[in-house]
Amino acid sequence: MISPETIERIKMLMIEASVYEDDLDESFILGGGPGGQKTNKTSNVVRLFHEPSGLSVRCAETRSRETNRWLARRQLAELILEREKGVKSAEQQKREKIRRQKRRRSRRQKQRMLDDKHAHSEKKALRRQKFD
Repeated sequence: MISPETIERIKMLMIEASVYEDDLDESFILGGGPGGQKTNKTSNVVRLFHEPSGLSVRCAETRSRETNRWLARRQLAELILEREKGVKSAEQQKREKIRRQKRRRSRRQKQRMLDDKHAHSEKKALRRQKFD
């Protein structure tokens, strides 16, 4: 269940993105995937189509149709803001961060990292007690 404060934030985001309820074409699709009988037999997946921009969003994050309706509106508003102002959504920032983390290091960068590790291990080796 979404709190009233969250709903208000989503409404403000929609206003900022110039998304109005009259421009939305909302449809509900039969769910699928994990969640059992409740998910597979009810139409809880929300598809929003924004006619002025031609963008479409599909949301099936929760088993609740009402929650998915608000989450779909938030996704649509973020997508429109991203296109208009170049503002990156939190989801896209997360994806880019993971991509940067997985990216292979250059040979020079890798060698520098290994040299730093080697120097650090030598420094620690000097601290060890020597038994004679």
